[in-house]
Amino acid sequence: MSDHDFDFEPQPGIPAPLPEGEEILWQGKPDMWMLARDAFKIRWMTGIMLFVAAWRTALYWHEEGARVALPTAAVLFLLMAAVVYGLMLLLAFAQARAAIYTITSARVILRIGAALQVTFTIPFTVIESMSLAKLGRKGFGTIALQNRSDMRLSYGVLWPHARPWHFRVPQAAFRCIPEAEKVARILSEAAQAKLNEPQVVAAPKAGAALAVAE
Repeated sequence: MSDHDFDFEPQPGIPAPLPEGEEILWQGKPDMWMLARDAFKIRWMTGIMLFVAAWRTALYWHEEGARVALPTAAVLFLLMAAVVYGLMLLLAFAQARAAIYTITSARVILRIGAALQVTFTIPFTVIESMSLAKLGRKGFGTIALQNRSDMRLSYGVLWPHARPWHFRVPQAAFRCIPEAEKVARILSEAAQAKLNEPQVVAAPKAGAALAVAE
């Protein structure tokens, strides 16, 4: 995927020019290594493969001896573990590279998808709550957004940019981002400012002045 694949975007991660007065407050993407660990479970998968390699090697060693066990079981399953590790890392790299998370003064935008690009635009007005899950001690975390019940999202389309294990009511998420607490504050303050913004509505009587709704 080249950097020219998204030349049609007015700005990376933004599918269309922002309305006048709306500005970008933050942009970022997942950390590849954290995404591999948290979403693709690379440690678990590699650990399972290494366990199988050790188990099969011991089995062959007991039945056939070291001359058969080492080249047949150990090498074969260690190669399989390396392939699994490399594949998971490649998938995490592709997903992290393709994704751009954006917070504007009015909405959240997720441009995601390594093979097929999809853009989700979530106005602050449909977000009911957000949650922050910290990952490790280096400031990484996942910010999940819970929307109103009438705005349903597909877990399969969102993944891995979705809150883990929330299949029934999927939640879009900024997965494995650095400085997650700082980003959560930016998002919270922007949403609060937008929701508290006065709106101008037409007065019910013809010819009357405009009323300002709080």
